[in-house]
Amino acid sequence: MAPHEIRRPFKRPAISDQHKRRELSLLRQAQNRRDAQHHARCLASSVVSLQAPDPEPISEPEIADEPIVESESQSIPRDIDVRQASKLKGYEARRWFARQLMLPEWMIDVPDRLSHDWYVLARPSGKRCFVVSSGGTTVSRLRNGSVLHHFPSALPNGARTRDSSGSAQSYCILDCIFHELDQTYYVIDMVCWRGYSLYDCTAEFRFFWLNSKLAETGACDPPSPYHRYRFSVVPIYNCDQTGLYTVYTGAVPYVKDGLLFYNSTPMLMFSYAKMRKLLTPRHFPCIQWALQASAHAHYQTGNTPLALVWKDENCSQYVIDTDSKGQVPSQQQVVLELQDDGNLTTSDDPPVVFGCLDGDFIQKSGLHPGNLLRFAVSDGGLSFVNGKLERADLHYLGKLNRTRAFADSYSKVMFQYSVRHSPLSIDDLLASITSTNDQEKKARDVEMAG
Repeated sequence: MAPHEIRRPFKRPAISDQHKRRELSLLRQAQNRRDAQHHARCLASSVVSLQAPDPEPISEPEIADEPIVESESQSIPRDIDVRQASKLKGYEARRWFARQLMLPEWMIDVPDRLSHDWYVLARPSGKRCFVVSSGGTTVSRLRNGSVLHHFPSALPNGARTRDSSGSAQSYCILDCIFHELDQTYYVIDMVCWRGYSLYDCTAEFRFFWLNSKLAETGACDPPSPYHRYRFSVVPIYNCDQTGLYTVYTGAVPYVKDGLLFYNSTPMLMFSYAKMRKLLTPRHFPCIQWALQASAHAHYQTGNTPLALVWKDENCSQYVIDTDSKGQVPSQQQVVLELQDDGNLTTSDDPPVVFGCLDGDFIQKSGLHPGNLLRFAVSDGGLSFVNGKLERADLHYLGKLNRTRAFADSYSKVMFQYSVRHSPLSIDDLLASITSTNDQEKKARDVEMAG
């Protein structure tokens, strides 16, 4: 299959409101700008101060990233300051640090302007983590907050024999995937470099800085006594036909686990009228300021539609979820969180309600708010109206143990449902790009004719 073979116009019917939520996320980035420099500095300090391994078991399956959900009995305030987080221990510390990564949603619908507003890369298979070098040492933490490695590195201030002439306050934060087979940290994003925060920088600038600076330190060199693990930058492409086809079919030095898409939409592309449709009246005073903010998609911590994961059997070993024995169950299974009112919700913010359990059933089964429960999607399946879930036919399977800390996200449930019934294929993605290009060409022809 070559890129030029896809020529048919294509528009797949939307089955979610992912596009609208993406626009709102871009607007919130402009409205809620923070002291990113202070946040990065405290995060680096916190990671190093909490570097001791935790005795509790670590469960880190190789699946796409999902946000962490707290139970009622062990909740952590969402507005906790990073300085307060440095005092957390064990399970609470791991859950707080898990929110510091940008967690991509699963691609449910093909985004508009895919070839113009998105980057794409071949996602390495492995353990998602962030790596912090500070105070003469380097620490990596998994997406559930547990310590993965504590080691010397060639990153800024990452080993006691390195950067002896640099500032003692220098630190670095990288978003990585650790690939077991070649013992390499593949860097997919840069959050902070030599004390300079990149949280509120555009994706384009972060990728440029990553490719420019990482190799200069020697971090991409083979391991040595003062540089235990090799780092490598994952190639990033514009998501046009050539770029998408390259990451999908091209050879890479690691095992692929799907494709990762980054949004690069400028805030200035939003019109005043478009924002008024998305917002309530209380937002209107902020609209003019937001339009003036020269901002692309920033590094947004937590679950976000500004980064998307997509996969099929040609670019991933794990497309459909398997059970504990590695087998694909006959019915799709979902994990939901039980709320005080009996509602069953996803891990999204705000959560999506999939159903409700009867009070008598909850009592007889010994269930409590905050429990994570597993369900099978029965023959009735999932029903949608205007891209939103209307009904779910669920069959209760049982309660999960504490090794699982989070419910499924709505986008994960929807992606798994689509894979089983009407998968979003690589042909759909390529055809969407072709359709957009054809429409723009026609528009230009009309302008020239006029």
